[in-house]
Amino acid sequence: MNKADILDLKKILSNPKKVVIVPHKNPDGDAMGSTLGLCNYLKKLGHSAMVIAPNDYPEFLKWIPGTKDVLIHEENTSVAEAHISQADLIFTLDFNALHRCGAMETPIENSAAIKIMIDHHQQPDDYATYIYSDVSICSTSEMVYHFIEMMDGLKHIDVAIGEALYTGIMTDTASFRFPLTTSTTHRVIAHLIDIGVEKTHIHNAVYDTNSFGRLQLLGCALSNLTFLEPFKTAYISLTNKELEANDFQKGDTEGFVNYGLSLKGAKLAVIFIEHKQEGIIKISFRSKGDFDVNSFARTHFNGGGHKNASGGRSNLNLEETIAEFISILSEYKSELNS
Repeated sequence: MNKADILDLKKILSNPKKVVIVPHKNPDGDAMGSTLGLCNYLKKLGHSAMVIAPNDYPEFLKWIPGTKDVLIHEENTSVAEAHISQADLIFTLDFNALHRCGAMETPIENSAAIKIMIDHHQQPDDYATYIYSDVSICSTSEMVYHFIEMMDGLKHIDVAIGEALYTGIMTDTASFRFPLTTSTTHRVIAHLIDIGVEKTHIHNAVYDTNSFGRLQLLGCALSNLTFLEPFKTAYISLTNKELEANDFQKGDTEGFVNYGLSLKGAKLAVIFIEHKQEGIIKISFRSKGDFDVNSFARTHFNGGGHKNASGGRSNLNLEETIAEFISILSEYKSELNS
């Protein structure tokens, strides 16, 4: 985002506006942390701001300040679309292609609102008037912090805003472990702690509230773990039947793929999850070092994301998807073993 854009947005936000803030479909910690953090900030400035999520999000994120006012498009479509059509500004956070917000794509496209993208994924589309895109930043929540800084608004960040942003940064960096966690990230976190954010409270709320079913599902996932040693690749699969048998709730499989990547010798880890309702296999990829799973997912599995963390999908059944994946690995054997 250049200086002219910053000056434009400062002027636009100098008077109260109707603002809609949108995360991607199946929102995760960074999506909800960034949207709620921005929403709480804009409300503090006197704007009429609201988060409209395409569909529901995990229970372990529903303590974040402002969550009770989130409108779910899938559940309240006509009300949500009325707000979208009446908005002066629409912020889209943590995604960079409108199809990532599912059924909200058309209403957002048709809205006369000024559109602002804040996102850290690769290869953004150009649907927004103002684009703040930076793949070198660890999370969209950190980008929202820097956006507030650009607006000369750091003095307005309070505990409620800080808790939301801390949650997004923590979850998208796997508790500050991923390579894009920089010294700047830690300085942002230090500021949030200094204003009163309780890091232990947030960690416990997100990670230490497992249901019995989720832990049983984790056991099932680990029992399905396979290691393809010639390709330095670990993968996990979960069928719809296994999900149902363990009382699956949205968000329960979050982080499961990282167990595969923690396996000694693994350079690539994948989880395949059967989504019977959508008729697809949802795939998450994680990698170490220089193996680019963003490129891999885009090339083979209708996906994308980051160099070391990406997602995709397959319209084949679970067995066919895994077989196709294994057959593709032969093309990357030397790269995975380098």
